[in-house]
Amino acid sequence: MESGAAAGPVAGRFPFPYTPYRIQEQFMEALYGALEAGRVGIFESPTGTGKSLSLICGALAWLRDWEEKRRQEEARLLALGAGGQEALSPQQARPESADTAGQPDWVTAFVQKKEERDIVDRLKEEQIRRKKREDRLEKIRQNVQLKYAAKRKRCEEDEAKRLLQLSKEALSQGPGEGALDQLDHNEEELILAEYESDDEKKVVSGLEEDDDDLEEEHVTKIYYCSRTHSQLSQFVREVQKSPFGKDTRLVSLGSRQNLCVNEEVRRLGALQLINDRCMEMQKNKHEKKSNEENEGKKRRVSRTVCPFYSFEQMQFLRDEVLVEVKDIEQLVSLGRETKACPYYGSRFAIPAAQLVVLPYQMLLHEPTRNAAGIKLKDQVVIIDEAHNLIDTITCIHSAEVSGSQLCCAHSQLSQYMERYRKRLKAKNLMYIKQILYLLEQFVAMLGGNVNQNPGSQAVSQTGTVLKSINDFLFQSQIDNINLFKVQRYCEKSLISRKLFGFVERYGGPASAVKTNKENQKVAGLQDFLLTLQQGSDKEGTPQSSPVEAEHDQLRTASPLMQIEGFLSALTNANQDGRVILNRQGTVGQSSLKFLLLNPAVHFAKVVEECRAVIIAGGTMQPVADFREQLLCSAGVDPARIMEFSCGHVIPPENILPIILCSGPSNQQLEFTYQTRDLPQMMDETGRILCNLCNVIPGGVVCFFPSYEYEKQVYGHWEKSGLLSRLAARKKIFQEPKKANQVDQVLVEYAKCIKRCSQTGGQMTGALLLSVVGGKMSEGINFSDDLGRCVIMVGMPYPNIKSPELQEKMTWLDKTMPRAGGQAPSRVLIENLCMKAVNQSIGRAIRHQKDFASILLLDHRYARPAIFNKLPQWIRERTQVKPAFGSAFAELRKVRTPCILSCYQHCPHCPHLDLFRDFSLE
Repeated sequence: MESGAAAGPVAGRFPFPYTPYRIQEQFMEALYGALEAGRVGIFESPTGTGKSLSLICGALAWLRDWEEKRRQEEARLLALGAGGQEALSPQQARPESADTAGQPDWVTAFVQKKEERDIVDRLKEEQIRRKKREDRLEKIRQNVQLKYAAKRKRCEEDEAKRLLQLSKEALSQGPGEGALDQLDHNEEELILAEYESDDEKKVVSGLEEDDDDLEEEHVTKIYYCSRTHSQLSQFVREVQKSPFGKDTRLVSLGSRQNLCVNEEVRRLGALQLINDRCMEMQKNKHEKKSNEENEGKKRRVSRTVCPFYSFEQMQFLRDEVLVEVKDIEQLVSLGRETKACPYYGSRFAIPAAQLVVLPYQMLLHEPTRNAAGIKLKDQVVIIDEAHNLIDTITCIHSAEVSGSQLCCAHSQLSQYMERYRKRLKAKNLMYIKQILYLLEQFVAMLGGNVNQNPGSQAVSQTGTVLKSINDFLFQSQIDNINLFKVQRYCEKSLISRKLFGFVERYGGPASAVKTNKENQKVAGLQDFLLTLQQGSDKEGTPQSSPVEAEHDQLRTASPLMQIEGFLSALTNANQDGRVILNRQGTVGQSSLKFLLLNPAVHFAKVVEECRAVIIAGGTMQPVADFREQLLCSAGVDPARIMEFSCGHVIPPENILPIILCSGPSNQQLEFTYQTRDLPQMMDETGRILCNLCNVIPGGVVCFFPSYEYEKQVYGHWEKSGLLSRLAARKKIFQEPKKANQVDQVLVEYAKCIKRCSQTGGQMTGALLLSVVGGKMSEGINFSDDLGRCVIMVGMPYPNIKSPELQEKMTWLDKTMPRAGGQAPSRVLIENLCMKAVNQSIGRAIRHQKDFASILLLDHRYARPAIFNKLPQWIRERTQVKPAFGSAFAELRKVRTPCILSCYQHCPHCPHLDLFRDFSLE
C-alpha cells in the first residue's frame, strides 16, 4: 500500500487535539500527499482509529498550506505587475501554439503582455472581494451589538410589510370580487401557468439584479459527504472540537426536509411535496411584482409566498454561518431566530466556504448538485462511509413505479385536464396529453388497461422480463416522444404539485365539491381512489381506521412525482441500464423498474472536474469493485489511483479472528444453499454456540445470511432442545424486521448484559441473533461487553437467481476484463459477499482497549481468494482451525477479565462507562 508520506509534510505539522496514534499520522501524511498530487485515493481506517479527526486535520492542514502558497504567489504577481515587470513565471507563460508561431515577435509580446495585465487585474478584483468579505465577517464576529441591531431592523420591516399587506387585502375585497369562471378563489393556485417554451430561460435563483455582492469567486474548498444526517452532524462536531474549529468557514447543506423552517410547508411531510411547494412559493414571489403591475388589467390572484425567503435575511444568515461552525440543528435554530431560510441561506454561503458538509445524494446526483450551486472544478471531494458507494449511485439513479401508481396518476391527470381544460394554454394541454399517453402505454406493457381498476385486472403472463431502454421505448410505442422535453416540462411547470393540490381538494368525501356538470367528472376521481383502497384491502393489507386511511391516501395521492423519476431514468444511454417488467398477479401488483448497470457514467464528471477525490471508510475491502467498476470505467488513469489501508490501534492480543472448518462432532462447515438446511448442519451450529456461550462472558452477536434462514434455524433449535440449553447461559434476542423495533431490542439486550455482569450467576450475558445486511450489521457499535464475540454463520452470497443480479453479471462479463483468471461476474458475487461480512464483523472492536473474538463458520473462508478480501487488520491476525478442539482452546485463552476490575487498573480510560459507546452511528 502507498503511504503518501513522501509527498506530505512531517507529522508534527498537523495540528491535532491530542497526541495522534502513529496510524493517524500515517493516514494524514498519505491524505496530504494525495491532495497535493491530485490523486484519487481509496482510504481504509477501521472504526475506532479516529478516522474523522484524521480526515479533518489532514485535509484542512493541506488547505491551509495551499491557501498560504496561493497568497504568496498572488502577492508576487501583484508586486511584479505594479513594477511593470513580467508578471508571469515561465510555467504560467502562454505556450507558443501553431497560430502564433508565424507571427512577428512584437505581436507575440503584445498578446503576452495583455494576458499578464488581465491576470493582474483579475487578481486585484479577487483581492478586493476577499478583503470585503473578510472585513464583513470580522465585523459580525466582533460587534455583537451590530447583530442585534440588524435583527431589530428586520423585525420592524417585517411588521411594516405585514400591515401593508393587510391594507392591500382589505382594499381588494370589494363587492365586485366574484368567482372567475365558476372557480373558487383558492382554486386559482391549482391551474398551471403558461409554459412559454421548451428552452425556457433559467429561473432566477432568488437574487435581485443588483445583488452582485453574493457573486463571489468559489474559493478552493473541500466537499465532505457522508451517508446519513447523524453522521454529518457528528463530523461537524468533530470539526468544532479540532484545532481548526475556530478558523474554518464551514457550511452544512441538507434537504428541505431537514432545513425548512416554514411550518406550513414542513407539515406536508413527503420530501417531494416539500420541494414542489417551496419552488412554487419562490415562483409566486418572482411573479408578485409583475402581477402588481398588471393589477389594473386583470383580477390579481393572491398567491402564497414564503416569509423566510428574503434576500436580506438570508444574506445575514449566510454571514452568520461563515463566522462560526454550525451543524444542521444549529443552522435550523438560527433560521427560526433570524426568520431566514436555512436551505437557501446555507447555499449562498457555498462560494466563500472552505469546508462544505453535505449528504451523498446532493453531490452524486448532477441535477441536485447544479441546483445547489455546487461547483466541483478544481475542488477536493471526500466521500466518507463509502463502502456502499457503488450501490448508492445505482439506487440514486434507479426508479420503480407500480401499476397502481400508473393507473392512479392517469385517472388524476385526466380529471385535472377535464376540470381546467378551458383555462389551460395549448402547450400545457399538449404536454398533459403526452404524459397521459405515456402512462397508458406503460400500463399496456404490464398487460393492463389504464381505464380499469388495477387491483382487479389479472395479468395473463406473469414473470420478470428485462429489456434494453431502446427496446422498451419501441415496444411501448413511445419512441416518437421526446422524453427530455417531457421531463423538463414536469420540472418547470410543477405539474405534480398542482395535481397533488387538486387531489387533496377533491380526492376525498370530506372535501367533495358541489355537483354540477363539470364537477360530476371530478366525482369519478373520488370513486376511483376508493376502488384502489378497496382493492388493496382485498390483498390483505393491514387495516387502519377510516380517518388514518383517508389521511394516508391523501399523503400518497400524487404518484406522478415518482413517475417523473422513472421518466428521467429512461433518458440514460441505452447501454447503461435496463428496464425490468415485473408482472405479478394483478396489474396493480406489477411494476416497471429502471436498473442502472453502469454507475461510472454518473461518477465520471466528479473525478474529471475535481482536483482530488478521496473515497474513505472503515471497511473498504475488497477494493477491486471501486477500482474497476467505478474509477477505471469513469476514465480515471490507473496511475492516478492510490490505496491506503492502516492497521488498528488495539494490541494484537486483543482480537482473535478464527476460521473454523468443522464443528464439535467433526461435521465440515459448508453452508451452501444445498447443505445449510440439513438438520446436522443446524445442530452443529447450535453445538458451537452452546460451547462458546459457556466460556465467553457478556454479549455474543451471531449473524445469519438471511431472516428466513435465521427463523428456520431458531425453529429447529426449539424442537431439538438446543435453544433451551443456550437460554440457560445467555438470554436470547432476535433482530426484528421492523426498523422501529430495533432500538427497543438493543436497549433490552444492553440491560440484560449489564445486569448479568453485576449479579453473576449461571446467566453470563445475552445472545443476539442478527442478519447480514439487516438493521444491526451496519452503523451499530457493539463495544466492550456488548460484543465479546461476533459469529458469522456461513457465507452470505447474494441470490444469483435474481434477474437484476443476473443482468449485472452479464453486463460485467461483456464490459470488464477478467481478473486473476476469474470472470468479472464471479468476482462481483464474492465481493458482494465479503463486503457484507466485513461490515458485520467490524461491529465489535470500537476503541483501543476493546477486545473480542471473531468466528467465521465455513471452511471456504480459508480459500486464498476469499481470505485476501478480509480487512488487513483482521486478516494478519486470523487463525485457520481445521478442528473445533484447537479453536475452543484458543477461545478459552482469550483475555476475559471482569470488565469492571479491568477499568479499576485504568481509571482514566475514556470508555469507563461500559454502555456509553452503544449507539447508532
